[in-house]
Amino acid sequence: MEPRGLRNNNPLNIRHNVDSFMGELRGDDKSFKTFASMAYGYRAAFLTLATYHSRGWDTVEKIVSHWAPRSENDTERYIAKVVKRSGIPRGCKLTLADGADYILIVAAMSAVENGRKAKIAVVEEGFNLQHKIKMQ
Repeated sequence: MEPRGLRNNNPLNIRHNVDSFMGELRGDDKSFKTFASMAYGYRAAFLTLATYHSRGWDTVEKIVSHWAPRSENDTERYIAKVVKRSGIPRGCKLTLADGADYILIVAAMSAVENGRKAKIAVVEEGFNLQHKIKMQ
């Protein structure tokens, strides 16, 4: 069976919340959002990370600490996996012009969440559907 995030086209497993995203569908999952396509799921992830940035959560360490809190996850292990897969150091301060780095981070987070390597072309498609994070 496919991992939950892939079944829901929600590769970063965004929980139900008050936010409504383009491409979001009313799914059967009681805990996690469902999207019309994987690209829309990635779009929602990038928009969420742009919101994180506005709150000062602008490093892999800060992003993952909020995305996968210690109360629910082995956060240190998650951070280490994202750092290894993305090549972005845990304390590297990101700007909203670091789109290439955010693409690598989101792809790495997707792999951690689903246990499968993300298709980078689909991650990029999701990135291109949003306009908050830019390329330098």
